[in-house]
Amino acid sequence: MLPGRSATHDGQPVCADCAGITQDYHCSGCGTETEHYRQNTCARCSLRNDLTALLRVDDSKGTETTAAKLLAALCGADRPESILTWLRSTGVRELLERVAIGDVPLSHEALDKEANSLRVEHMRSLFTHHKLLPVRDHYLALFERWLSSKLDGVDDPEVRRPVESFSRWHHLRRIRSLSTDGKPSRGPVHSAKQEITETIKFLTWLKLTHGRTIISCVQADVDAWLADGPTTRHRIRTFFVWATKNRTCTNITIGHRQARTVPLLTQGERLAMLKACLTDNVDTLSYRVAATLLLLYAQPVVKIAAMKSTDVIITPDGLRLSLGHGDPAPVPEPFAALITEHLASRPNLRTGSSSGSPWLFPGYRAGQHLHPNTLMEQLRDIGINLRGARNASLRNLVKEVPAPLVAEMLGYSYQVTQKHAAAAAEPWSRYMPATTEY
Repeated sequence: MLPGRSATHDGQPVCADCAGITQDYHCSGCGTETEHYRQNTCARCSLRNDLTALLRVDDSKGTETTAAKLLAALCGADRPESILTWLRSTGVRELLERVAIGDVPLSHEALDKEANSLRVEHMRSLFTHHKLLPVRDHYLALFERWLSSKLDGVDDPEVRRPVESFSRWHHLRRIRSLSTDGKPSRGPVHSAKQEITETIKFLTWLKLTHGRTIISCVQADVDAWLADGPTTRHRIRTFFVWATKNRTCTNITIGHRQARTVPLLTQGERLAMLKACLTDNVDTLSYRVAATLLLLYAQPVVKIAAMKSTDVIITPDGLRLSLGHGDPAPVPEPFAALITEHLASRPNLRTGSSSGSPWLFPGYRAGQHLHPNTLMEQLRDIGINLRGARNASLRNLVKEVPAPLVAEMLGYSYQVTQKHAAAAAEPWSRYMPATTEY
């Protein structure tokens, strides 16, 4: 600790003895020389004292009790001051105490039964980060709870039955598979909720207006529904594709809805934004890196937010990024230097004891990555049109590299990159990937 200033060396920080300070800064609890937080004790010792009393820790019962595990985890925070601030909330203290004494079991299922709140989710994140709870897919868990509540609100069995089958056998099974494979589930969950909601609306309307069910539905019913409402109604298409496959309803056809316009930056606009992100202080380092991933590699913001630090690969030839299922993408300078600097100083690593975070962009909640919405808002604030930037980047890439290779390297489907190649009128769109199976 250097509490004083040198009188002879341009005010450089010096220790208490050199500064002539007589006050003793040693903690009465651990003996560390540091700033006192309360009554001659440091913040960490103050935290331990508070938690020992709150959690009713009994040292005679060993270190494997729930209370002892909570004490060790929370006292191990990089910034004990942040935990002390968190504990000022009456609700936080009450819930911690209930968990410690066993009124609320230390499990995800028990926390799910508590009133949904930021307090509960933050506590869950801390417990998961410190391995007091197993890791689980946050969005999958929310979807499972949402689905049960949504289905409970459907009274007509002739509406609920097909919706429940569609929801569980198509969407829930698919999202669970994605989660098991370690792939992001936020986007699929959002899409599934929209499709399920629109399907319920359609089947309810079909029954009330025409007295028909999915089995007796005719093409004219679907056409009338789609023609007389917002474009979100088109999301019933997935339901009818599923119904056709399982032969519940085989006489309905709904085509793909084509976007009327495709947002697209000019190459000049894209390059100007890239220059600002790479060479100017348009925002903090982390957001400049995120913006460049969008502008240079056409990565969706949701995917950028969920990238891990291990996706940055150091090779003898320089940095590479693991973005798709093909070879890692090369990282040119000066972006490589920017990523290296970001890795050495990632933000939020001390918030809620997030040291050792696997995420390239750690979030404010322990153990979680930055929320995509936060990233979207920040990129918009610095003037980036998200869809326009991604489309422009992808359109430019397929002009330089065969579309199938772009798909493999960046994690896109062949259909998406072929579409952009065709729009750019490039002969590469007809290139056949070597990995195509017949």
